[in-house]
Amino acid sequence: MSYEKVKQAKQLVIGTKQTRKAVDRQLAHLVILAKDADLLLTYPIQIACEDNHVSYTYVPSMKELGKASGIQVGTAAVAILKD
Repeated sequence: MSYEKVKQAKQLVIGTKQTRKAVDRQLAHLVILAKDADLLLTYPIQIACEDNHVSYTYVPSMKELGKASGIQVGTAAVAILKD
């Protein structure tokens, strides 16, 4: 599951703004988006991923995505950076 990928990642960026920057700068290897987040937050990142040929996937919960990322609050988006 993608939560495990996030936990095992060496380099992450957390949050919609930082994820979008990583995608636009082609630093992202994989983007994980939360299904329960507002589409106004996640849809532009999805489009940026498609435009920049970056893989993305959805997980069910913002809260669990934040937890897997090592933060105390939920997050709508996380990017695993290229090595």
